[in-house]
Amino acid sequence: MVPALWDFDLEIPAGQFLTIVGPSGCGKTTLLAMVGGLVFPRQGEVLLDGRAVTGPPAEVAYMLARDALMPWRTARQNVEFGLEIRGQSRDLRRQKSAEWLDRVGLTAFADSKINELSQGMRQRVAIARTLALEPRCLLMDEPFAALDAQTRMLLQQEFLRLWERVNATVIFVTHDLGEAILLGDRVVLVSHRPGRVVADVAVAIPRPRTTEIELDDPNFRRYHRLLSGQLKTEVRAQLSPAEDE
Repeated sequence: MVPALWDFDLEIPAGQFLTIVGPSGCGKTTLLAMVGGLVFPRQGEVLLDGRAVTGPPAEVAYMLARDALMPWRTARQNVEFGLEIRGQSRDLRRQKSAEWLDRVGLTAFADSKINELSQGMRQRVAIARTLALEPRCLLMDEPFAALDAQTRMLLQQEFLRLWERVNATVIFVTHDLGEAILLGDRVVLVSHRPGRVVADVAVAIPRPRTTEIELDDPNFRRYHRLLSGQLKTEVRAQLSPAEDE
């Protein structure tokens, strides 16, 4: 048995946007699964508002790297799916799906099937489906990783705008250090397997932020220099043959 996380202690204030970076296989997705009540630690516990997580909490929503939309449903029906599961009325589902499709700029595509949409549009549907649940805590596992660079930048900006309206707590996993700094109030760097917290940095860049900070903001470059060396060290350690001996 290979431990995914070890001696991992993290406290996240309500409303904080926490980003997590680290090498592949360091336990980032396992951490999200624990917070989401999908798997459980062999030692220790996960607490949400002081209560132990013993199953998927209703106030937590999980957005995967792939959109995980249902191709036989329209964009509107996909946005309504979680609301359906929670037993909300048809009229309320229709109202909320219309509001969120409007917020992500897809009102004109509400009745389109998923295979008629571009990958960027599909991710916007996935964002609308997730935020329509009005989660207090949002788990995001590399949600923009499969997009081309230009679409990724646009959706990063769009998601920041939407998040600032709902103010949910976010735990956002990424391999992209620039994305972590751009989005996060705080960046946690996780070591190679088993994952431990090796850096925990508050990002003091004012909001609202735009993707231009990666080029224009000296604080962004300072944070990037501070964390990039440590991240490279952990990636090298993950790839070292000595680990498998």
